[in-house]
Amino acid sequence: MRPLYAAGGIIATGLAAVGAFLPIMPTVPFLLVAVFCFARSNTAWEQKILDHPHWGPQVLDWRERRAINRRAKVMALGALSAGVGFTWLTLGTPWVFLSLAILAISGTWIWTRNE
Repeated sequence: MRPLYAAGGIIATGLAAVGAFLPIMPTVPFLLVAVFCFARSNTAWEQKILDHPHWGPQVLDWRERRAINRRAKVMALGALSAGVGFTWLTLGTPWVFLSLAILAISGTWIWTRNE
C-alpha cells in the first residue's frame, strides 16, 4: 500500500503545484491529500509540506482546527469570482449559471469555516 500512497501524494503535489499558478484550480486541498498520503508512505515528504513557509501553516490550520484564515478565504472567493467572470466572457449562458452555482455553494462553505 505504501507505493500507492506515495504515488497519490506525488500526483496530489503535482496538482497543487499547478493550482499555485492557475486561479481556478485550488492548491491547499491537493496539499491536504498529499499530506494524508505521505503520512502513510513517506513522513519526510509530509514534513516538507508541513514545514513550507507559505503552504505549511494553511495545511496545519486545517489539520488541527479545520480552519481557513481570512486572507485565504478572500483569495479563494476572488479566484472563484474570476472563474465566473472568465466563464461569462468565454462561454456565456447557460454555462455561467453553473459557475455561479459553484461559487455560491463552495463560497458559502469556505466563508463559514473557522478562522
